[in-house]
Amino acid sequence: MTYLVGGEAPSESAGKRFRKLLDAPGILQLPGAHNGQAALQAKDAGFQALYLSGAAMTASMGLPDLGIITIDQVEFFIRQIVRSSALPLLVDGDTGYGETLNVMNMVRAFEESGAGALHLEDQLLPKKCGHLNDKKLASADEMAMKVSAAHRARRDLVIVARTDAAASEGIDGAVARAKKYIEAGADAIFPEALTNAEMFREFAKRMPGVKLLANMTEFGRTPFYTAKEFEEMGYSMIIWPVSSLRAANKAQADLYATIARDGSTEAMLPRMQTREELYRTLRYHDYEALDRSIVETVLPTIAA
Repeated sequence: MTYLVGGEAPSESAGKRFRKLLDAPGILQLPGAHNGQAALQAKDAGFQALYLSGAAMTASMGLPDLGIITIDQVEFFIRQIVRSSALPLLVDGDTGYGETLNVMNMVRAFEESGAGALHLEDQLLPKKCGHLNDKKLASADEMAMKVSAAHRARRDLVIVARTDAAASEGIDGAVARAKKYIEAGADAIFPEALTNAEMFREFAKRMPGVKLLANMTEFGRTPFYTAKEFEEMGYSMIIWPVSSLRAANKAQADLYATIARDGSTEAMLPRMQTREELYRTLRYHDYEALDRSIVETVLPTIAA
């Protein structure tokens, strides 16, 4: 399947498809995909939905995750991931790119670009990764206004409200905020940077009947738990936000070090995606088949 054939595209909106997956039994697993290639690889591994991280987007552009990027830049990432994979996508909406009208504009832009869900956080700009120190928070009322604006702007988009309050206001403050955000129209809650299983369980216990998202980022404040363990704690979604980018970046760093040392890439060949694997992932021949003027590609047998 390629996105060029309209008749093969999903007939149901991404928001409705995401909601069905969220309402299905079990925990919805959302690996991060930082570009179209990663999205295809995740799809081939069997995942049914994906996550697009603001940190992964900015890092792939050579920028820190400090709220620098624009809505238009995020739309570019959304389109390439949705076009390549056709999977429902949860998108990091940061702080909403401004106030009420800006939030509504973001919702419309993301939904029209193909997103199935977004999350909105209660930090103030300049925002930081949720697992870093000294985050500045908007008031609960200000955030609730943004959530209400997002709810009003969406058609089918699933709205996830993220709260970073646990670090500064404790579990009581985070729960109070979460309840206010649900009342304002959020479909689910993302409690960021909880630091142990007891906090995750307590938060879920105090938010009965609410869909909850767990963030299993590496090198953060949250210990490692499996998807099954989060499900048993009461969570409906899990994201691995920057994992694909971190793995790719580490491999690229090793590649460049090898070239600098050897003046050759030969030592890296066992760790490289082959040409055949790349073309298979891209559905190369599906595209060729759409244009009879293109002679079918025959892979070289010697060159890598």
